[in-house]
Amino acid sequence: MVEKAVEIAPADGKLGILLVGLGAVSTTFVAGVEAIRKGTAQPIGSLTQMGTIRLGRRTDNRSPKIKDFIPLADLNDVVFGAWDIFSDSAYEAALHCGVLEKAHVEDLREQLESLKPMAAVFEHNYVKRLNGTNVKQGKNKMELAEQLIADIARFKAEKGCDRLVIVWAASTEIFLEQSAVHQTLEAFEKGLYDDDAAIAPSMIYAYAALKSGVPFANGAPNLSCDIPALTKLAEDTGVPICGKDFKTGQTLMKTIIAPGLKARMLGLEGWYSTNILGNRDGEVLDDPENFKTKEESKLSVLEHILQPEVYPELYKDFAHVVRINYYPPRGDNKEGWDSIDIFGWLGYKMQIKIDFLCRDSILAAPLVLDLALFMDLAQRAGMKGIQEWLSFYFKAPQTAPELYPEHDIFIQLMKLKNTLRHLQGEDLITHLGLEYYD
Repeated sequence: MVEKAVEIAPADGKLGILLVGLGAVSTTFVAGVEAIRKGTAQPIGSLTQMGTIRLGRRTDNRSPKIKDFIPLADLNDVVFGAWDIFSDSAYEAALHCGVLEKAHVEDLREQLESLKPMAAVFEHNYVKRLNGTNVKQGKNKMELAEQLIADIARFKAEKGCDRLVIVWAASTEIFLEQSAVHQTLEAFEKGLYDDDAAIAPSMIYAYAALKSGVPFANGAPNLSCDIPALTKLAEDTGVPICGKDFKTGQTLMKTIIAPGLKARMLGLEGWYSTNILGNRDGEVLDDPENFKTKEESKLSVLEHILQPEVYPELYKDFAHVVRINYYPPRGDNKEGWDSIDIFGWLGYKMQIKIDFLCRDSILAAPLVLDLALFMDLAQRAGMKGIQEWLSFYFKAPQTAPELYPEHDIFIQLMKLKNTLRHLQGEDLITHLGLEYYD
């Protein structure tokens, strides 16, 4: 039976996308959208722009593009803003990052030069390998949050935006565990006034976003909007949140391959992963404290997909090692090596080798676009708090406290598309084959 469609406010007017960090990912994202608007590029890698969605039975032949099925903001209605610890424009930053060819950047010079970052909230202790001068000053962290709230309001007014979304695309912060200051909004706000060391800059951005009624997506593995104080604030203010850590290179491969091994009941003895990359992300992750944050995000994937507690004969005590090595000559062109030791019938051993020569920001940029558009959709549809249906985009998907995260990319995609079907009052696709019961 077809459900009743959810009432969704129209995507009228301008959507402002505010980016925390104007580095490789953000400049590649902005340049890509500008090129698409000029008609010189295709939105490859973007589900919202190129993906289709099946509706009804297979025999109905109804598979519209997602952007034609659900009321998403049009790319021509998007405007950009950013914060960064460096004052370089998006044009200068794009040249420095070296992701895009110089001729490509020059073709978009006018658009990129117009994007200049606001001063950022930054504290050296959380990202020790970076230093910048375009940094806010305040007597405490609450004053810094108030400055961000003022930035958000000013940007919205000056750019004539009807709606906003904020995406964290900045560096990975040091590893933090939840503590008392994270448990309630009262404790968190007191911690802001007290300059509590357990409150990182990413949490200040998330707090400012939620206080401003703006959806917030966390693209890094930092402890951020996934603390109880902020998840409760998101619920109370009716604002969508999601995270964390964009799923791009090596982990993308794991969430594709591991479900296949499990589906065929093939065993796993060990999975060794190593990466080399030379961009700012690689430099930051060269610090052990920052790598610990990324490692936690990467290591959880296989355990959740393979469920060793359910299949001990196949997956109990498998070895899982993750390494990241900073290698400056490689720049943004990350290389991920995986050596996978599996076993099959009668216990006979086999191996899989993967060498993924990927471009980190090229893979991440369309995720920023999709998350911004889907988070805006979620807010217009009245979907508050954690948006688990967007797990498709993250290494460590944020879920309700009592739930484990779903990492199987194929299940994630089904959940995402079924959410869109639900919003529009279409039958959910279960692949049950209901024709047998007609």
